[in-house]
Amino acid sequence: MDNVMAQLESLEVRYEEIQEMMADPEVIADTKRYMEITKEEADMREVVQKFRKFKADKEEIAGNKEIIADGSDPELVEMAKMENSELEDEISQLEDEIKILMLPKDPNDDKDIIMEIRGAAGGDEASLFAGDLLRMYEKYAENQGWNVSIVDSEQTEVGGYKRVAIMITGNKVYSKLKYENGAHRVQRIPVTESAGRVHTSTATVAVMPEYEQVDIDLDPKEIRVDVYRSSGAGGQHINKTSSAVRMTHLPTGIVVAMQDQRSQQQNRAKAMEILKSRVYDYYESQNRDKYDAKRRNAVGTGDRSERIRTYNYPQNRVTDHRIGLTLNKLDRIMNGELDEVIDALTVYYQTKQLEELAENA
Repeated sequence: MDNVMAQLESLEVRYEEIQEMMADPEVIADTKRYMEITKEEADMREVVQKFRKFKADKEEIAGNKEIIADGSDPELVEMAKMENSELEDEISQLEDEIKILMLPKDPNDDKDIIMEIRGAAGGDEASLFAGDLLRMYEKYAENQGWNVSIVDSEQTEVGGYKRVAIMITGNKVYSKLKYENGAHRVQRIPVTESAGRVHTSTATVAVMPEYEQVDIDLDPKEIRVDVYRSSGAGGQHINKTSSAVRMTHLPTGIVVAMQDQRSQQQNRAKAMEILKSRVYDYYESQNRDKYDAKRRNAVGTGDRSERIRTYNYPQNRVTDHRIGLTLNKLDRIMNGELDEVIDALTVYYQTKQLEELAENA
């Protein structure tokens, strides 16, 4: 903890500098600079507050120890002992919280995401489950105050999804959903099953951070653009013009389709934004083999034996196999109440980080 304390002292000094800068008229007049330092202040605020509370508790304990050592007033001594017992418990908790806050931050945590959900093993039932996962994430996003838009989708005849890609924007989206990568397994009686047998199917989920304002120029000659009619609910909602756009980056084979916007121009702009993000991610991975391996590691093959989580409908049970967490509240989780699962995953991986840091210290 000594190394952490030294870092915290430096952090507090920097925090005080930032607060002075935020009151400087010249900084306030520079909108970009002001936004940068207010974000830095917000990122540091919680850990600095906890560190100050930690130091205040330490000082209070020292004062109480003087009263105990003096011993002239038995009543005060007893009160000081009781208070120190409570303060020591609080300090222990603050130490744990500070260690977590001081862990190296994932640079993507603040980013929006593109999530791809695909029906995998199980045919029609897998596609239906992909649709259920889509609705689960949409409801969770709504609970978080995030925005969701469908980027591209391929529906099946039974009403599910062979694949669906969505963009989720909001506060710290990637930090909450990055652990959803992988194969999700469902055990239930399919609506198409006449004999009442429980089937096992899977859908895969891939979560990719969206790179904002990517500094990459794409050669228009290397992009094939196809336009087509958007698929809709039918009736008055049928799109009679070719407003949907599909862009293919020929050197990498990356494809982005967009039909969620109202006009072809809007779909073109959004598709180009996402294409730049994905091509950037591809080149960041240096080569196709590394890119493909990264995606395989993220979602697996979709085989029934490869799963991060199982959704058992007959027993109303959800099990996350990575952390051994089982909750008998599947109905609530499918309704978007994912906080308990996501919080448990976050704590698990933070604990692993702490253990690794302790081993390498």
